[in-house]
Amino acid sequence: MTSDVFEPGIQSGRLSPAEYQAQFSDLHPPLDAHEALVAADRCYFCHDAPCITACPTDIDIPLFIRQIATGTPDAAAKTILSQNIMGGMCARVCPTETLCEQACVREKAEGKPVLIGQLQRYATDHLQAQGVHPFVRAAPTGKTVAVVGAGPAGLSCAHRLAMLGHDVVIHDARPKPGGLNEYGIAAYKTPGGFAQAEVDWLMQIGGITFKHDSALGRDLNLEKLKAEYDAVFLGVGLGGVNALGAEGEDKQGVSDAVDFIAELRQAGDLAALPIGRDVVVIGGGMTAVDAAVQAKLLGALNVTLVYRRGRDRMNASVFEQDLAASKGVRIVTHAVPLAVHGNGTVREIEFEYVDDAMKGTGQTLKLPADQVFKAIGQTLEGEGMPDLEGRKIKVDGSGRTSVAGIWAGGDCASGGDDLTVTAVAEGRDAAMDIHMALTK
Repeated sequence: MTSDVFEPGIQSGRLSPAEYQAQFSDLHPPLDAHEALVAADRCYFCHDAPCITACPTDIDIPLFIRQIATGTPDAAAKTILSQNIMGGMCARVCPTETLCEQACVREKAEGKPVLIGQLQRYATDHLQAQGVHPFVRAAPTGKTVAVVGAGPAGLSCAHRLAMLGHDVVIHDARPKPGGLNEYGIAAYKTPGGFAQAEVDWLMQIGGITFKHDSALGRDLNLEKLKAEYDAVFLGVGLGGVNALGAEGEDKQGVSDAVDFIAELRQAGDLAALPIGRDVVVIGGGMTAVDAAVQAKLLGALNVTLVYRRGRDRMNASVFEQDLAASKGVRIVTHAVPLAVHGNGTVREIEFEYVDDAMKGTGQTLKLPADQVFKAIGQTLEGEGMPDLEGRKIKVDGSGRTSVAGIWAGGDCASGGDDLTVTAVAEGRDAAMDIHMALTK
């Protein structure tokens, strides 16, 4: 173990190489062929299946499970991918326990749903392992579309447009495509470079060009994009992070959870990542849980997740909350940050307990901290955007914005629930509407 000290209490190499490998191994080991057949056999193949309704991408779940049961997993994969081209990633990160599996008839009757997510992973992995792309590009239409943002919404939109014969240029501020799939999801959910492997596989459709280090507002503007392309899709996500609103939050050691996760995802050596002894994560969503769990897996002694409301109001699912607790993360609810204490560097963070109406009770809690991660929501960045609804781009049901020729989807657009699977659906649906607009 190394002992390079970055700040008092913050150091790298807290664990042995074997411990890092074990800590960041696959959260859900994949099903083998026999396990997949057994799991598929539990499906009732409902005619009016509630699991389909619960899936944001409307995958025909009974059909793909039947195809697995009959020994044709590649056909099952095509059923999945025709609706959700990022079905492999969604099988790993979707909160299936609150979507399709919660709606499963087996769940309602027995409290044990069909393993829909794991079966989806089995099928899509089986096909992608062969390096075969199941879709064929249509004849070129002569139209070119700009997609800004290479996250789930942008990639889904680009693939569908390319499949329909349009040329697509994806612009992204980062050096790699993938968006949150590459930079913002816990490493133990997608080990082995899966995010990039899925993007490489998706790009096999052809007709898609990726331009990295190309950021809206810095290198691009909407007027120029509109002039150069036949249509524009915005899938820029949310780049800004909300402020804590607490005194002293600018102290060293206080940083954004999304940056911490991105650094971890891109690290070549986990042992080189510095982590504190006492880590506090503020927030109640998936990013907060991912940051808290990974801090613990990196070797932090004490990790506390603090949320301003009750557990029932957390955006992170009960499964994610239980996962955090199982890894040793302490969860404190009904508390808001008041002040960050320390002489230039965080040493302690003070909270006030609040009631359900968010009114302060006067009771406070002080937690020792040498590292604080903010996961309290993100904001839209960029000037000259189409009309907003709240803090997101206003769109209709097809993804059309207030500006003719510009569509939007994913986390940057109104109406979604900030899930990978929803972003994929919105990108796909916007692509279909763009196609109709360009070919009418």
